[in-house]
Amino acid sequence: MGGDTGSSFRTRDVDEARREIGARYYANFMDVVETRRPFAARFDIVDLGPLVLGELICGADVRMRFGELGQYHVDAPLTGSIDWRQGGRGAGTMDPASGVVFDPAGDTALDRWGGDCRVLAVKIDADALRARLDALLGRPAGRRLAFAPRFDLTGGPGLGWLRLARRAFGETLADEGLARHPLIAAPLQEALLNGLLLAADHPYREELAHPGEPRRPAPVRRAMDAVRARPEHPHTTAELAALARVGVRRLQESFREYLGMTPMAYVRQVRLDRVRDELRTAEPDEVTVGEVAWRWGFTHPGRFAAQYRERYGETPSQTLRGTSAA
Repeated sequence: MGGDTGSSFRTRDVDEARREIGARYYANFMDVVETRRPFAARFDIVDLGPLVLGELICGADVRMRFGELGQYHVDAPLTGSIDWRQGGRGAGTMDPASGVVFDPAGDTALDRWGGDCRVLAVKIDADALRARLDALLGRPAGRRLAFAPRFDLTGGPGLGWLRLARRAFGETLADEGLARHPLIAAPLQEALLNGLLLAADHPYREELAHPGEPRRPAPVRRAMDAVRARPEHPHTTAELAALARVGVRRLQESFREYLGMTPMAYVRQVRLDRVRDELRTAEPDEVTVGEVAWRWGFTHPGRFAAQYRERYGETPSQTLRGTSAA
């Protein structure tokens, strides 16, 4: 495909693929780490103002190192999986249920990009994203925009953003795509930036999602931070109140007012979310539901299973096996 907006690139040469990614995304080192399948890269990439969107697949398992990216970046696997790490932010495996938001800073590596993994790779200009955040807040952001790495793609805002990004990619890649017209391109770019700020976890997400609502008071935030930092700890309301620097009754009233639940209900919710995260990425023959539940503080299997199904609409075993509820 011709023109500067999009390109369809095919090669069996690793150096050519490395140069293409360097030209459209970031300088990199690439090595093939398997021999049973031939390397056969297919890169479809489009430029959309402050964003570069591409659907990429290599055909064989590869390892890549990038150094610091300098821009924000989202990887959302559509098939297969990628083992990743970045600086001090951690490491993990991304798959179609859970993508990654990479930070501009920190050496970045894809330790194993599976040959069958087709990934939507989105580079986002850091200055444009921060400017969009300031515009949405109506003031300069006081802290650095730092995203949590994990990006939930199973539903809600994360899945909605992924669908929007894929539509924008497809429409821009098309020869006569409407997204190439300036009247469409500018609001589409803004929608993608706004959507990422609403869908991914960062310190300003709650304020953006609920504009005009009173912000949660400091005692509630302190208690929530303590729970998120150590959800497996045997928290009590009294202990959380002490950490929040208020009395037990005040903390309970504040949680009901600002979260619509008790402090201990919030503890249970965070623990359930952590269990679900682990079950999604675990191998069924390596762990049991009971082991994971116990690790996150659930000591009554029957009660845990009932609470889990009520919250997620499926049993913990179904999550571990990767099957959905009937």
